[in-house]
Amino acid sequence: MRQCTFIILVWLSSLPVFAQDVGLSFSYFIPRNGYFSTPISPFSFRGVGVNLNRFIALETGISLYRMSGMNMLDLPFDTKDPLLGPNFTLFVPAELVLEFKGKQAEFDIKGGGFAFYGFDQKLDLGNFDRAIRVYEGWEVANSDLSFKNNPGFGLLAGVELTLPVTRQFSVSLEINYLMGTAKFPLSGSYIGGTTLGGLQTIDVDYKDAKVDFTGLEFSIGITFGSGR
Repeated sequence: MRQCTFIILVWLSSLPVFAQDVGLSFSYFIPRNGYFSTPISPFSFRGVGVNLNRFIALETGISLYRMSGMNMLDLPFDTKDPLLGPNFTLFVPAELVLEFKGKQAEFDIKGGGFAFYGFDQKLDLGNFDRAIRVYEGWEVANSDLSFKNNPGFGLLAGVELTLPVTRQFSVSLEINYLMGTAKFPLSGSYIGGTTLGGLQTIDVDYKDAKVDFTGLEFSIGITFGSGR
């Protein structure tokens, strides 16, 4: 395995590498079973990388999102309402790009992975209580939960269309499908019940719970080139 990795690194280092243009983008994320999330401008730099040759490039970048609400996986109950948020999320992709360049436009096909980390995490206890009421068949429920935050990882695939405005300035439109998770174990308890059955207290240990980072990302970018 180490020999194979070394050979790949040597091969990559032998390829002619050309610096890419620099871009600034505004990215928007629509999570599955969550709320529309917006970028924290101007903290979104995407498409940063190198061209390995005329058709293949490596790209990365960084975006800071204001996540309004996201859902969770691997809980004993299902809900389509977001259980997490709002928060700030740092998103870093790593992509292999297949480029098709024409005189009037450029079309790219992208694939790769990404890492993300949520800051200032909050649980939406109102939605948790509603989900617990349905799950337990109760009339009332009140949860007292804590969590352990972790970085998350995932895969992405997408396409990008770049339209030149001048020799030094271009506009790009990009869409990506993201599939990622982050470990987010929950512990604590909830209390609730019915009028006839009285109140019960249930201990919680959802050690397999995860943040669901699945959805569509749309980006509108501005690229500044060398004009060559």
